[in-house]
Amino acid sequence: MKSGGKYSRKDFLKTIFWGSVMLPFLQYCEKKGKSWLLKITGTNHVLGHRLWAKDFPKPTEEIHTKFLIVGGGISGLSACRFLSQHNESDYQLLEMENHTGGNSSNGQNKFSKFPLGAHYLPLPSKENEEIIDFLKESKIYQGDDDNGEPILDEYQMTFPQQERLFFKNAWQNDVVPQKGISKQSQKEFERFFSMMDGFRDRKDSSGRYYFAIPVGDSSKEDEAQQLDKIVFKDWLSQHNFTSEELLWLLDYSCRDDYGLGIKYVSAWAGIHYFAGRKNNWSKKYKDQVFTWPEGNARLASHFSRYIEGKSLTGHLVFETKITEKVEVLSFDNIQKKTKKIVADKVLFATPQFVNERILNKKRTGNFNYVPWLLTTITLKNEFGGDEELAWDNVIYGSDGLGYIYDQHQNVEQIMGEKVITYYKSFSTANCKKARKDLYALQENQLKKIVLDDLKKAHPLIEDFILDMQFHKIGHAMIAPVPNQVFGNSEAKQPIDGKIFFAHSDLSGISIFEEAFYQGIRAAKEMVN
Repeated sequence: MKSGGKYSRKDFLKTIFWGSVMLPFLQYCEKKGKSWLLKITGTNHVLGHRLWAKDFPKPTEEIHTKFLIVGGGISGLSACRFLSQHNESDYQLLEMENHTGGNSSNGQNKFSKFPLGAHYLPLPSKENEEIIDFLKESKIYQGDDDNGEPILDEYQMTFPQQERLFFKNAWQNDVVPQKGISKQSQKEFERFFSMMDGFRDRKDSSGRYYFAIPVGDSSKEDEAQQLDKIVFKDWLSQHNFTSEELLWLLDYSCRDDYGLGIKYVSAWAGIHYFAGRKNNWSKKYKDQVFTWPEGNARLASHFSRYIEGKSLTGHLVFETKITEKVEVLSFDNIQKKTKKIVADKVLFATPQFVNERILNKKRTGNFNYVPWLLTTITLKNEFGGDEELAWDNVIYGSDGLGYIYDQHQNVEQIMGEKVITYYKSFSTANCKKARKDLYALQENQLKKIVLDDLKKAHPLIEDFILDMQFHKIGHAMIAPVPNQVFGNSEAKQPIDGKIFFAHSDLSGISIFEEAFYQGIRAAKEMVN
């Protein structure tokens, strides 16, 4: 789910005539029926769906705390960090899954760790001081040199080759289509990136960027809000963008970051992909991102000090009642019993469709959650031949989003088998149906979906596969459809000064920075 902002007119002109002439590696071998180890994992939707029935036993244990945080994703973890750093130690975190981190989680086999969700963090804008402080605390950012340039741990950043695109039967550097495109398409690319450069720097009369991270810092002027009321595809049509290659890139970019393509996301969100990040913190590293074999689970691990002895996993909150305090009922899926937690205040760092079930109250706003499929594939070391895999490997025209090479940063001389993770979002007008369809897919159906896609660039990939692990995420991320970014402010409002809300869906964009910000914002409200 790679976020945008690095493309610009200058970068495009600099690389337009690049294009790899390498053909995909082919190894001929005797065709035989193949079978591999197949495994399906996913979020605990079976337990989560018990919220509909609420068939839980009566409570047999009572816990008291000052602050209760429900949800152990990045928003909940960020809230715990804020509380700890502001001398609040009486808090408890509950998480339904058997681990914290939410979409910033990972798996591991004997060859590599691999992401089970978000897998990277772009360099922040210099204005985003809270994220920069977190990076310093995590020893990713190590101070500044004599010229004021940030010193960053390069082992936690993408190495060359960062990304490549399979386009017209060959791999090329970068994901912007370059080789063999028409003069008209070249002009449209240049015009589009020039417009995005202007949007990136644009501010309103009060000095607020039109497009900022966090989204809450963006301009609220009417011109900006109007862009949130139309779909990106219509905006592109209004501005006479018709190039097949450009429209593909923009659709891929939106699917990659938001789950839905240009037919569904708002024009504001489509522009924000390219204009939200200012690329102004580091001159040396502005085109690189932070990444790890386990993806953003590495970032989630940096919060562990704030929840040590203060978190309970495998706990599903299913009922809340406001009295003098707030009484919360939670089912312990490990011990199979219900606990009552009595708190002064509660912060729900959970998505809105979950909050509706817990609170028995319809939340205001329009929230669309996109299902995703991740597939981690272990391959023989010979996969790719003499051709170096990039960190991000994208296939032009694909229904999927390509694959990440999970061992990209491996600096050891001896390499075992290769591990890649393939990403696919289900870009559709009916996310609910797509979610049901995803849950219904069996191993052989999943295998066909993934391999039919990858064979476009790797026709003989089956000859190298050792195993495949499919990971289903039914409500992977919020999608910024029209009226999502500026139309859901009421959902953030506390209830009776005792119940507070924090989740990336309140920003309308599901990225690490937004989840991090929402946790801080809500924790501040709760403490004050």
